Amino acid sequence: MQLPRNFKRGIGLTVDTFSIAIAMLCAYLLSFDAILPLRPSQWVLLGSIVLCVTLLVYIRMGLYRAVVRYVGFKILSLVFATALFSGVLLFLGAIWMGIALPAAAIVNYVLIAFLLTGGSRLIVREGYQRAVSRKKDRVMIYGAGSAGRQLAQALTNGDEFHPVMFIDDDAGLQNTSVLGLKVVSPKNIQRAVKECDVQRILLALPSTPRSRRRQILEGLEMLPVKVQTVPGMSDMVNGEMAIDQLQDVRVEDLLGRDPVTPAPQLMEKHITGQTVLVTGAGGSIGSELCRQILQQRPKALVLYELSEFALYAIERELMHICRHQGIGAEVIPVIGTVQRRNRIETVLKTFSVDTVYHAAAYKHVPLVEYNMVEGVRNNVFGTWHTAEAAIAAGVKQFVLISTDKAVRPTNVMGTTKRLSELVLQALALREADTRFCMVRFGNVLGSSGSVVPLFKEQIERGGPVTVTHPDITRFFMTIPEAAQLVIQAGTMGHSGSVFVLDMGESVKIVDLARKMIRLSGLEEKTEENPHGDVAIEFTGLRPGEKLYEELLIGDNVEASDHPRILRANEHSLEWNDMEALLNKLDDTCQRFAIDELREVLLKAPTGYQPTDDRICDVIWNKHRTCEDKGDDADVA
Repeated sequence: MQLPRNFKRGIGLTVDTFSIAIAMLCAYLLSFDAILPLRPSQWVLLGSIVLCVTLLVYIRMGLYRAVVRYVGFKILSLVFATALFSGVLLFLGAIWMGIALPAAAIVNYVLIAFLLTGGSRLIVREGYQRAVSRKKDRVMIYGAGSAGRQLAQALTNGDEFHPVMFIDDDAGLQNTSVLGLKVVSPKNIQRAVKECDVQRILLALPSTPRSRRRQILEGLEMLPVKVQTVPGMSDMVNGEMAIDQLQDVRVEDLLGRDPVTPAPQLMEKHITGQTVLVTGAGGSIGSELCRQILQQRPKALVLYELSEFALYAIERELMHICRHQGIGAEVIPVIGTVQRRNRIETVLKTFSVDTVYHAAAYKHVPLVEYNMVEGVRNNVFGTWHTAEAAIAAGVKQFVLISTDKAVRPTNVMGTTKRLSELVLQALALREADTRFCMVRFGNVLGSSGSVVPLFKEQIERGGPVTVTHPDITRFFMTIPEAAQLVIQAGTMGHSGSVFVLDMGESVKIVDLARKMIRLSGLEEKTEENPHGDVAIEFTGLRPGEKLYEELLIGDNVEASDHPRILRANEHSLEWNDMEALLNKLDDTCQRFAIDELREVLLKAPTGYQPTDDRICDVIWNKHRTCEDKGDDADVA
């Protein structure tokens, strides 16, 4: 129950009245050489004057407006200054009244008054914090540096968490006390968690490299606590997030791969002062490309997107960035599909576009498997029409965003992306004015359809976490790093070059799921541990899905000007052969002859090897089902 504010102030005033009176009495009694005044009324008068003036000063200085549970150095320094002033007043009053009061009595009075008035507030604050802390989650902070100290102070004044201890790798800090909290070694963390009944561990390591964070997280995985982290240093410096806005551990920390700082000369080469167009500008990769491009201050950035809402969202975000960062680039939102050559060509010519980043594509493997014609139309013909429009409009640079699924594809999506690469390679041989290149990479964290947000949602729901196969692996990269590398790769090599991004080590998806479960403070539910929290369920490979992804078709690769970018030398077609293949694809799509379309894809030089003989296209299968029923009816 909360007491009224005025009632609390009255209590504070009463406590201070008694504190000052007791301080004067104790100071006098401790001064054995003090001479009793001839008239006791003189002492009473002097004491009353000092008491009233001291309380008036407290009131004037706002001491009773301060919230006691947040008492800190500023309030205590104010109490001491007022006690000192009160001591001077007592000394001058004693001289004026002719009372013999030794200097020791004045000193004792000041110290006792400060001890009683300041100490009473500290006692109340400590009592309140102890009472409240019983209702808070007990947390341990990993990192006793500047970020850790700020976090501890913020949490102490908050309503959710009660810091009980620091963990730090610095041997010089271990076995010491920081802000009243003991600092222990990571070697003793398991025992400390148990003894202090810790519910969470908070990582206060905003500047620590990912490789080191990964090592730390691996050491925390088996502890029965939830692990969270403070925001990154850039977010705090920009004012976007406060230090106490805790986040779940980011998956990029689990992967432990440190990004390479982008080379400024490569980032700005085909962007700064030029007009750039991004297709699929509202998608996961397209939108991040737009953000990175805007930082290089182009003359204009054209957002080409079919989804009205996605276009609205990214245009609004980029306009906000321009206003707050003083970027003078013109942001131009255009609704359109890459399947209409005249539309994209008109846009490219109207705005005199210099560079195109082609990110528009259907990328979800099972969905493209179920919708083969649209997958081919959008991914293959969309790339072709956009590239031909770029040639007609005099675009200087054309960069295709490709995928690791284009290498020895087992699905229609990967096959269409490899065909897109072949289209650009053939055009590069046919045309000299527009420079074409392709950038191939794996999965990006947090993109639409990524397993990471799906796993997080499933864990929050209590499971099960669904994994297709115990042995399935994937490459992962953060969206910002992928976008930066795409921009840099687009400036290298000759026309027709295929660039491959170094994705690091492939990650076993089931291991990633287990790490996410454990770092949420939960246990995996298994036959051996039936009382666990979240189970992992294997659902089987989906249509067109393969266990392992690759980035190269062969071993013929070359280094580039960037340590994370390689150039692949791979098979290509002459334009005449490519055009004949496109005509076949167009004919089968036009007639919706899915069986023939599949045969064309199988015979194309893409290395397409489907995992089974089934055609998964939903419309095709529906027609076949209806035909089979019709045949049965005829027989009947």
